[in-house]
Amino acid sequence: MQLLVSVANPTEACDAVEGGADIVDAKDPSTGALGAVAIDTLQEIYAAAGGRRVVSAALGDVSDEQGIEQLAYDYAGTGIGFVKVGFAGVTDPSCVERLIRAAIRGVRASSLRNCGVVAVAYADSGGTTSVQPTALVDIAARAGASGVLLDTADKGGPGLLRLVSSTALELWVAQAHEAGLTVALAGKLTADDFPLICETGADIVGVRGAACDDGRSSRVTEGKVRRLTESLQKGPPRGAAGAPLGS
Repeated sequence: MQLLVSVANPTEACDAVEGGADIVDAKDPSTGALGAVAIDTLQEIYAAAGGRRVVSAALGDVSDEQGIEQLAYDYAGTGIGFVKVGFAGVTDPSCVERLIRAAIRGVRASSLRNCGVVAVAYADSGGTTSVQPTALVDIAARAGASGVLLDTADKGGPGLLRLVSSTALELWVAQAHEAGLTVALAGKLTADDFPLICETGADIVGVRGAACDDGRSSRVTEGKVRRLTESLQKGPPRGAAGAPLGS
């Protein structure tokens, strides 16, 4: 299993790399679960980590096809490995599929390398403010996405493992793998959660708050990342569950 650490700037990106993170994910934690950093900040993060790690970027929750196609084009052009797209407020499956296809068009038009698109489902939406996670797997596969992420939208609420049982997560991961998708799990996860996350068979575990000095709005530190890396290495062999996103 790979460790993804979300960072807000190039300094945090360097700490994530030195701490042993496999994937450095550009995200603005002050603007929600999938807050996008400014394009110049992404370029700085990529300059700091891109030669040493896969770099990804959150693009936010989207509802406009033209807007997400352009955004994906711009961000993929920096050379990153994959972009993450959410759909808070969009419950029509056909609309979500069109949005994913628009993001894919953008990265394919822009990227000189293979930049993947990851569709994000929220475990705390209850199916009322975004499509259900199981439905998103089928939609993402039809649209041609590289992977799916199950996260939490409300970072002040309960974490993923308080919302979804380990058995349900295993079934969701298996469904996504059967559809040919890479699978990431996130949502207020800590090192104590890693054994259960490893057992689900997911490919990637994502963190922000657990890698920070004092909660997700503070600073990512090398020491916190290193402890997470060491904890993850005690679980099943990393990479055993599937290929990295963007491959």
